[in-house]
Amino acid sequence: MIAPDIRRLFLTRTVRLFAYGALSVILVVYLTSLGLSPGQVGALLTLTLAGDTAVSLWLTTRADRLGRRRMLVVGAILMAAAGLAFAATRNFLLLTIAGTIGVISPSGNEVGPFLPIEQAALSQVVPAARRTGVFAWYTLAGSLATATGSLAGGFLSHALGSYRLVILGYAAVGLVLAGVFARLSAVVEVPAAAPASAPASGLGESRGIILKLAALFGLDAFAGGFVVQSLAAYWFYLRFDVNPATLGTIFFGANVFAGISALLASRLAVRFGLVRTMVFTHLPSNILLMLVPLMPTLSLAVLVLLLRFSISQMDVPTRQSYVMAVVRPDERSAAAGITGVARTTGAALAPVFAGWMLARPAWMSVPFLLAGGLKVVYDVLLYRGFVARRPLEEPVPH
Repeated sequence: MIAPDIRRLFLTRTVRLFAYGALSVILVVYLTSLGLSPGQVGALLTLTLAGDTAVSLWLTTRADRLGRRRMLVVGAILMAAAGLAFAATRNFLLLTIAGTIGVISPSGNEVGPFLPIEQAALSQVVPAARRTGVFAWYTLAGSLATATGSLAGGFLSHALGSYRLVILGYAAVGLVLAGVFARLSAVVEVPAAAPASAPASGLGESRGIILKLAALFGLDAFAGGFVVQSLAAYWFYLRFDVNPATLGTIFFGANVFAGISALLASRLAVRFGLVRTMVFTHLPSNILLMLVPLMPTLSLAVLVLLLRFSISQMDVPTRQSYVMAVVRPDERSAAAGITGVARTTGAALAPVFAGWMLARPAWMSVPFLLAGGLKVVYDVLLYRGFVARRPLEEPVPH
């Protein structure tokens, strides 16, 4: 029988990623329809991700001491507030303030404090031997939800002739999340409160390894920031004149493939180890990413994109499980938060450059090439730095 808290955490993940997926497909098109230039949109996305970084860092480094449930509820309220603000104004300054303070996902991926704290909570109620497998299903749930959200966002905005209704739905999801988070039990909290003298970072003896991992994860996310789902959707819109409904279908399929790929991760990790699984599944997906803009037709570009997504998520549950395995239970929220913030920070820096490139026809392919190339560098550095550092709980690879 699945524990109620596990069901609730899977529910919040599913509902949240549905909203993220719906938003990501229409966000850039919505903002440009308000009169913002591609350069302004790129800057807004960068500032939005930067704000999400600050919010996530503050909440996750305090969650293990002040309460994981409390911090999750705060994040959900900030998500609802940001959605309402984006639906209510077209003023660039107000949109920037709302995006910076609130929680907005332009990529279809996790932002804010939710993922790190949920990972720590799941690790609290799931045995270590099952953690990677549970994280794989958790990743699948999110990918399927993102896929469904992408499909729904594209079709609804096309059918209703309104992007604003999707934005309002995003805000409503934030309120739903707050209610579900409030019902989590005390079991998801750290059994013994961290000492009052705990470092502000929330990390103790694991500080060194987490900072090294955070630097590498930041590089990977910086690379991915050039092709966040909103910008990738906009690239298809510019290159092949694809309408929102078709964009929704494309990214529905992409996220379904991505989610299914995550299920293989736990089996591969048992055989090859967490780090090897991360690297050897990530490398070919990056090569495929660089091939997308080189395809001459929409059909071929979509085919390569789907092939890329079919192996792109195998590193996600293994990466998450590895972080949880190398720290103490009372450092898990902070460890996941700091590595997550590094990823958000890296992702925040790239869209402003990608927006500039997409506004220039001669540069339109460069974001994909930069993203793939930098991700290959990340894979090499991760393997060299951590393949020999195996968690004690991990079986010796066959």
